[in-house]
Amino acid sequence: MKRILLIGNGAREHCIAETLKRSPQGCELAIFASAINPGIQALANVYHNVDTLLNSEELKKFAGDFRPDFAIIGPENPIAEGAADILQEMGVPSVAPLYELAKLESSKSFTRDLVAKYKIPGNPLFRVFTSPDGLREYMEELGDYVVKADGLMGGKGVRVSGEHLKTYEEGVAFAMACIEKFGRTIVEEKFIGEEFSLMSFVDGTHVVDMPAVQDHKRAYEGDTGPNTGGMGTYSDANHSLPFLLPKDLEEAHEITVKVAKALYEETGDYYKGIMYGGFITTKDGVRLIEYNARFGDPEVMNVLPLLKTDFITVCEAILNGTLDQLAVEFEAKATVVKYVVPEGYPVSPCKGEKIEVGPVPKSVKIYYASVDQKEDGLYLSGSRAIAFVGIGNTLAEAEALAAGAVGSVKGPVFFRHDIGTAELIQKRVDHMKELRA
Repeated sequence: MKRILLIGNGAREHCIAETLKRSPQGCELAIFASAINPGIQALANVYHNVDTLLNSEELKKFAGDFRPDFAIIGPENPIAEGAADILQEMGVPSVAPLYELAKLESSKSFTRDLVAKYKIPGNPLFRVFTSPDGLREYMEELGDYVVKADGLMGGKGVRVSGEHLKTYEEGVAFAMACIEKFGRTIVEEKFIGEEFSLMSFVDGTHVVDMPAVQDHKRAYEGDTGPNTGGMGTYSDANHSLPFLLPKDLEEAHEITVKVAKALYEETGDYYKGIMYGGFITTKDGVRLIEYNARFGDPEVMNVLPLLKTDFITVCEAILNGTLDQLAVEFEAKATVVKYVVPEGYPVSPCKGEKIEVGPVPKSVKIYYASVDQKEDGLYLSGSRAIAFVGIGNTLAEAEALAAGAVGSVKGPVFFRHDIGTAELIQKRVDHMKELRA
């Protein structure tokens, strides 16, 4: 029986907790959370609710009392703030990178500079700015450009010309807001292609990829509206995506292998955890958009339900540096995730409103995210509320299951009907055919 500490209380952590509990080894699970997630609470042996996940003193005390064999840190903020360092000092290893290594996600400029320094393919043309000097001129030089905040903004720190930014004035204004908040911003060339997520288990030396996933950041149908944390995702039964070529996944894998090696050379510490590469396939091959230092949300819900290998064994191999000795297998199934979110999300979401979940097929997985469990039911907290996961032999089958379930939620909510549909996926395929031609 393993004793495992899980930090976090979202749908990502609900999925992680469920996967840990499937282990034949048995798992005594302690949760360090900042809200009551009913799905996680039902799986937990110990559930400790605190004001914030960044409360380091509470974390030390809780971990000291529970004495876990290891920890898994779910969300980006505690990872970025050094929760793994705090636990390491107590003798508790974490499936999450240390503070310096976590800059891979928390600092976009760190990652761009690292990739450039070690001559790793995938970088765009880019420049880091700490003042307005030359900002507009560089945007004009690039023509199509992207502005990124050099810090964590919950998936909303990136704006793209022609989509979010209609004029250079808007681009400069957002860049200046990023500089004011984080001290710097990155302006880089805009890639044209199709994005995909490739998450990998990393033990510092070895990299084992999970099935590829495509996320949908925009709030509304047809990829319109403001960016969100992710409205839904899909993955195919062959563990690739309909618009990808085999060489695309090979190129993305090699970039991650080289980045893991560069991180060790740069910091002297091994990256142990999840390395989540946001990539884009273009007419000129695969390019790197960004890295995250943890499982993606919703992407984790596409891959962990398919994991055939004992997840606890995978975690131990990450910590021991022995991933190369383990055959990590996933079921050959397609998955579609659709998120139910509050009306007005992400700009002015309604909060405190009661919702009800109706009957859902047993074959559909439900993961609770930003909801409050009260005595009389579930209430919206203002962010993504509940994720529904359809799993099938084909994308069409998986999408039909997710679509049938997501409509079961009653209350002031909405969701994207088009995620995982044949029509939207065909647009991706046609787009790449046109670019490659």
